[in-house]
Amino acid sequence: MTNLIGYTYKFEWMGRPIIQYPQDILAFQEIVFGARPDLILETGIAHGGSMALSASLLCLLDVMDGLDPRHSSRQVVGIDIDIRPHNRKALDEHPLRFKMQLIEGSSIDPDIIKQARGYADSAENVLVSLDSNHTHQHVLAELNAYADLVSVGSYCIVFDTAIEDLPPGSFPDRPWDVGNNPKTAVHEWLKSHPEFHIDNDIDNKLLISVAPDGYLKRVD
Repeated sequence: MTNLIGYTYKFEWMGRPIIQYPQDILAFQEIVFGARPDLILETGIAHGGSMALSASLLCLLDVMDGLDPRHSSRQVVGIDIDIRPHNRKALDEHPLRFKMQLIEGSSIDPDIIKQARGYADSAENVLVSLDSNHTHQHVLAELNAYADLVSVGSYCIVFDTAIEDLPPGSFPDRPWDVGNNPKTAVHEWLKSHPEFHIDNDIDNKLLISVAPDGYLKRVD
């Protein structure tokens, strides 16, 4: 199981480590193409691979729409409680930096929430990706803070729901575990949010994913 967990650390996107399974990276590409967001809001930056992925996909959407990516309003906003200097430097030097907005602070801090939500004011189509602290309460707070920004037909993607399906104690140095993780938060939150449902078609297609039950499509 240790090797399976470490598998997520083996890949890069456009020069930056992206801590995801290839299957989920491909699913994200399909979702972005279908939803065509103006804004992708991400919690959890880490090394910046997911931001590079989002920025590159938004550039491709611009080109397909006949727009100059450097002058298009499409952007990815990333939030992280600790953007380490070497990661910030790498992102500042990345060729797609012009598509990225970085916010440092807790994703559930009211001031950070207000700042992040401000980017959605002028966006017509929003996609949200939650991939920071994986405890039940933190993910639940993130869902309450950002999921309502998601446009109808778009997605709120909650990563690392697979923690619930791993053997207890798989993350001895982390506060999350079986019974306290993104999947438990998703299931609790969905009870009072019928405007979203789990897109089981994605789960059934991927078979192997870090986000089972985490692809939440807004339907109303």
